[in-house]
Amino acid sequence: MPNIKEVVNQINSVTSTQQITKAMKMVAAARLNKVQQQVLQMRLYAEKLIAMLKNVTASTDQQLAQRYLEERPAKNLLLVVMTSDRGLCGSFNTKVLRKTLNYIQPLAYGLAPEQITILPIGRKAFSFFEKRTWRLIPDYVALSHHLAFDHASPVADFLMDSFLQHTYDQIVLVYNAFQSAATQVPIVEQFLPIIRPATDTANQEAQNDYIYEPSKAALMEALVPSVLQIQFYKAQLESNASEHGARMTTMSKATDNAEELLKTLKLTYNRTRQAAITREISEIVAGAGALAV
Repeated sequence: MPNIKEVVNQINSVTSTQQITKAMKMVAAARLNKVQQQVLQMRLYAEKLIAMLKNVTASTDQQLAQRYLEERPAKNLLLVVMTSDRGLCGSFNTKVLRKTLNYIQPLAYGLAPEQITILPIGRKAFSFFEKRTWRLIPDYVALSHHLAFDHASPVADFLMDSFLQHTYDQIVLVYNAFQSAATQVPIVEQFLPIIRPATDTANQEAQNDYIYEPSKAALMEALVPSVLQIQFYKAQLESNASEHGARMTTMSKATDNAEELLKTLKLTYNRTRQAAITREISEIVAGAGALAV
């Protein structure tokens, strides 16, 4: 039978932990509620922009968009991996890192380690990949601290410049796509080159009849970078919302587990206390009987 003082200490410890997890759950829920609206709005906006870009690309002279559509052998690959800075968010980080490794492993047979570069966003990704043999770009680890388009667009510009200058032949985003507070799906999304639209000659003319002002070339020069900046920012929002959802769910489960543990400890405390009282009564009765004799 455990000591009453030990059980009381355990109850106090679990109660303190439960208060912390409950507070973290409330903070994560508040942040998720704020970011979730941004994600849903940005997702619709980005989908419309990407659809328009594909239609314009399909109806525009190929050479105008060739720089961003150019498909070449992937001799140099860049992966942008988005994680969190902190833990206590369940399998949020693990799923992204595992997804990245599963994507790299088949490529590793044809590419040398120096041909694969990782751009980590979030300290968890940086800590994980700095121990690996692949090249690392640590300049944007703290980008998750600054969730704003003004901070995300320079990174997107860096990715576009790296592709256009042939520093990298393919750029891929790996992040958790937000579905709900309890569901985050890790995905691999090709950032560059832009995926060519599927050829559909039956309805292409009906969908792609545009009037260009001031010109096709000027439109493409302005539209493509803007769409890619929005795409990158959307991925960052998705990852951030997924992090808050995962943390809220994890802290909720931790709070429930603490409640169950408290019930067990209180039951143990009552049984221990009852056994101690019974033992003391037995000792008093035995002492009284001895004195009577």
